[in-house]
Amino acid sequence: MKPEGTRARQIQLTREEVARREIGETQIRPGLAAVLALFFIAVIYSVPGLQNAVESRLYFEGERETPWPQAFDFFRDMPPLHVHVTGERHLFAGIFEANRHMLRHINTFEDQLEDESVFGQVIRPTAQYVMARWLGVGNELAYIGRDRWLFYRPAIDHLTGPGFLDPRQLVRRLDEGTEWRPSPQPDPRKAIRQFHDQLAERNITLIVMPVPVKASIHPEQMSERYVDWEYPLQNPSYRKFIEELKAEGILVFDVSEPLIDRKRTTGAPQFLSADTHWRPETVEYVAARLAEYISEHLVNPPPGHHALRFGDRTPPGRGEGMESPPPEGWSRDNGTGVGGNRSATEEDPSPNLSLRRQPVEIAALGDIAHMLKLPEGQTLFPPERVTTHQVLADDGQLWRPSADADILVLGDSFSNIYSLEPLGWGESAGLIEQLSCEMRRPVDRLVRNDDGAHATRALLSRELARGRDRLDGKRIVVWQFSARELSIGDWQLIDMEVREPEPADFFAPEPGEEVWVRGWVRDISPAPRPGTVPYRDHVVSVHLVDLEHDDERIRDQQAVVYMMSMEDNVWTPAARYRRGDRIEVRLRSWDDVADRYEAVNRSELDDWDLQLAPPAWGETVK
Repeated sequence: MKPEGTRARQIQLTREEVARREIGETQIRPGLAAVLALFFIAVIYSVPGLQNAVESRLYFEGERETPWPQAFDFFRDMPPLHVHVTGERHLFAGIFEANRHMLRHINTFEDQLEDESVFGQVIRPTAQYVMARWLGVGNELAYIGRDRWLFYRPAIDHLTGPGFLDPRQLVRRLDEGTEWRPSPQPDPRKAIRQFHDQLAERNITLIVMPVPVKASIHPEQMSERYVDWEYPLQNPSYRKFIEELKAEGILVFDVSEPLIDRKRTTGAPQFLSADTHWRPETVEYVAARLAEYISEHLVNPPPGHHALRFGDRTPPGRGEGMESPPPEGWSRDNGTGVGGNRSATEEDPSPNLSLRRQPVEIAALGDIAHMLKLPEGQTLFPPERVTTHQVLADDGQLWRPSADADILVLGDSFSNIYSLEPLGWGESAGLIEQLSCEMRRPVDRLVRNDDGAHATRALLSRELARGRDRLDGKRIVVWQFSARELSIGDWQLIDMEVREPEPADFFAPEPGEEVWVRGWVRDISPAPRPGTVPYRDHVVSVHLVDLEHDDERIRDQQAVVYMMSMEDNVWTPAARYRRGDRIEVRLRSWDDVADRYEAVNRSELDDWDLQLAPPAWGETVK
């Protein structure tokens, strides 16, 4: 008798043999095999076939430049790699540079294929609606919370992720770079200290203003466990970050606690339910608190400190609750002189403005709801109604920033949300307008919708490098940014040196002048795919060469042109421009439109010299 283990192995082998024989003897009739093969081939080829049919129709309708399938655009749009290999740099360095450009081109092309897929455009909205309506599932950018509140995923990741100052996290973020994108500078303390010191050299005070993300103030709308929570949720490193800045004498206006107090007192929401941003009444409240903060720390400091006179306004609080001393470098004058770039005996030139507020009813769909890419006409997340208060001058004109003001605010979309009309929530009612109204004082602004960690400082740096001293006469710089930037932002170290203006070898129209030109696109900055970013408008930078025009001063010149690439989450023709395209545009002076478009998120060309060139504003010829 054989051992029991041997018998078990025989039984196991016998079963395996039976399975092999069954599979090997499975028979499919020739007709059925042909049908299955044809069905498989049809499914495989239907997607590119339909895509090519749609693209051919677009070509015959004049909306596409070539009848070839979109896949061939990869070769048509390929950047001129030979210029990197044959330039002045070392051969191997040129090869690596060309490889980086090619990898970036491949990445961009893959995104375009995904975005312009006919099947994707048809199926995704319906599938997302089903997931959101019955499963409560968002997408890679949006989380659906309680009572159909929406939350921006990077903001949630900021709160729930590791401390942004954790040494391991800093090292991990340094590895986030790719072959075509440099690694970020992850430590916000370095950038803030540098900017503080740069301003202090000119006797300008920096006020750092991180704005909490929505889930920080309203965690109960994300999870039931926080229904009775009475404190702002923060990243593990946030408190340490604030304490270190204050210990180094950097003024920090932290609005987290005031917003929690207001929420507890009023019982009202502080943020929009389907948007990343705060409500208009919250903006007005924060502006009033910021005006008090400036007054307490810089206008009416405690005895023994200098003062900065702000007209005849008598602010509340008179130095009570000081959290950090006024910065060094201000003139001590017992409350009679001025600080900043002016002498202690110079009279304060800033008048008390006469401003008034006007209520405006607005209904709009939040930016996170747009990011869900739901079908047109969906009612799952309806437009939200709010009342803003536009700030107007005596003559009824909308509030405008003043380049001569001694307060400059650098801000992101939290400053822009009720200021920039393309965002959909009205205009002239944002944080900076309300601050100016509260202080009855002109304010200058430099705002950009995204990348609060570096975008506005980069704008300021470029103006200084062009010989335009935007900091001249400034006493206070308020740097507002979203708190999520502390975890995901690129805190670049940026030079703030005022330079002599370079001789202009780029064409730019004079103010009030309009010029129609033709030119070749030598380079263009990337445009984001609609719905992948928390803003609906975007501007690209285009390097045009060999301009054609009857005027000899324009002919054969080059120009750096800013153009709208996305409006209300829809690409414009400029978003599809590629290197080597010959285009016709109407050029206008950037100064004529800067008030309207400077705040719109913009991508820049890689070449620093091009970033310093005087820009023009371009509009595509229909």
